[in-house]
Amino acid sequence: MTNMVIFAGNVATMECEREPYGLCVDAAIAIEGGRIVWVGSKNELPERFSGWEVTDYGERLVTPALIDAHTHLVFGGNRAAEFEMRLNGASYEQIARAGGGILSTVSATRAASEEALLSDALTRADALVSEGVSCVEVKSGYGLDVETELKMLRVARKFEKLRPMRVKTTFLGAHAVPPEYKSRPKDYLTEVCIPTLHAAHAEGLVDAVDGFCEGIAFTPAQMALVFDEAQSLGLPVKLHAEQLSNLGGARLAASYGALSADHVEYLDEDGVAAMAEAGTVAVLLPGAFYTLRETQVPPVNRLRDKSVPMALATDCNPGSSPLTSLLLTMNMGCTMFRLTPEEALAGVTRNAARALGLQDTGEITVGKRADLAVWDVRHPAELAYRIGFNPLHQRIFGGM
Repeated sequence: MTNMVIFAGNVATMECEREPYGLCVDAAIAIEGGRIVWVGSKNELPERFSGWEVTDYGERLVTPALIDAHTHLVFGGNRAAEFEMRLNGASYEQIARAGGGILSTVSATRAASEEALLSDALTRADALVSEGVSCVEVKSGYGLDVETELKMLRVARKFEKLRPMRVKTTFLGAHAVPPEYKSRPKDYLTEVCIPTLHAAHAEGLVDAVDGFCEGIAFTPAQMALVFDEAQSLGLPVKLHAEQLSNLGGARLAASYGALSADHVEYLDEDGVAAMAEAGTVAVLLPGAFYTLRETQVPPVNRLRDKSVPMALATDCNPGSSPLTSLLLTMNMGCTMFRLTPEEALAGVTRNAARALGLQDTGEITVGKRADLAVWDVRHPAELAYRIGFNPLHQRIFGGM
């Protein structure tokens, strides 16, 4: 691996201590063994780097490579018909209770081969990589049986072998109650979900455990059963919480020291306080908000006031967020949730890394991986400002 120095007009390091954006002007970044060993003004570049290979990106902007901290990239089929139903007046909950929603994707995913799932998922992953994404989280949850949940996780694990990217896998067996367990959610959890979690963990397929805590899915008490098992296996947890109502899921997640609580449109003051105390990241998902035409926005001001880190993610899935653009997600976060452009960029870099439990990426600082994005823009606000425009010049993954 070649040691190298990068020159750029602006480097957004995204260090908390350096505001705004941790911006460094007329900057240099020294990379050794795939890690950042120095960053600062190129006029102050130490002599020891003088013989290293130099790549000069001129006036371009360099940021940490982007991180998509909440996706459902592996699934079968699509739900375009439900998109049409919603436009004809049906609600997300009505569609789900009629056997659509997540359960329709469950049927398609169970029927799909591992090869077909992988091929389709890589197409979606490639769209993210083309926008400077270096790391994605991928959830299971469209199998709801032992065989298909494991199949989904095995597919997700193959991404890193076929693409220059990192993948964090999340077991989402508690995503919905399958038809064969209708009206028996607890039996599903004890007879299928939890045994599948143990099988997936034994196979090395799980990095974290998630669930859907809503009236159409699982209660906080039911989710606690799953989280207890995750804790016994040494796995961190996260939770789809307060998307459609306030059941106290975020408080539950925080009580387990969750990495994140995601969606959180209906999050209340107690939930915000619990997340702040636990250090739990709020992952905001404007793609689902947009697709479902919701009106209850997340309590961004409360999250700011309590210094709860906010991440942004695509929530790429076939039903409520068929979105494969993290750049568009940043714009949505600003226009619909009133995040600042700096908060949006932090949400797909520093805070996204934190939401995945990653310590070695998300900032351009000494010791971090050299996962970088070089952009054909000068100021970082341009990344959230534009709509439907990809200014990526080059993605650097582990210094390569």
